[in-house]
Amino acid sequence: MAPIPDDVRPLIEGTNFVHVATVMPDGSPASVAVWFGIDPDDRDRLEIYTQEVSRKAQNLLRDPRLAMSVVDMADPYRTARLRGKVVEILRGDEGQAVGDRLARKYTGEDFPFRGPQPIGFKVEVTSAALMELPFRYES
Repeated sequence: MAPIPDDVRPLIEGTNFVHVATVMPDGSPASVAVWFGIDPDDRDRLEIYTQEVSRKAQNLLRDPRLAMSVVDMADPYRTARLRGKVVEILRGDEGQAVGDRLARKYTGEDFPFRGPQPIGFKVEVTSAALMELPFRYES
């Protein structure tokens, strides 16, 4: 496990989205944008949430490796690249608690949908780096 670098941490703590890349059964990549956050029990681990029937969940249950790309929503030329692996899986009420925690971070309220198979993934970061390009962003 690698500690999350101090210069990457603000991108994770902010309400930025992360693109999570997982491995499909045929070995091809799959990528999806999700909410994510820091594990409250271990500040060097991350959390993501979904439903067990989702493609990302099925991919992570079969192969726990993932890559993540975080874009600073205020300055998209500031990004972080992370790699890691799932080290803990939370189902049922524990999984839903992850979803509620992440929804509160992004919306201020609990997750509004209650699916039949909530699942939370705790991710150990194995590498992380910040990249800042010298361009000016104009929205």
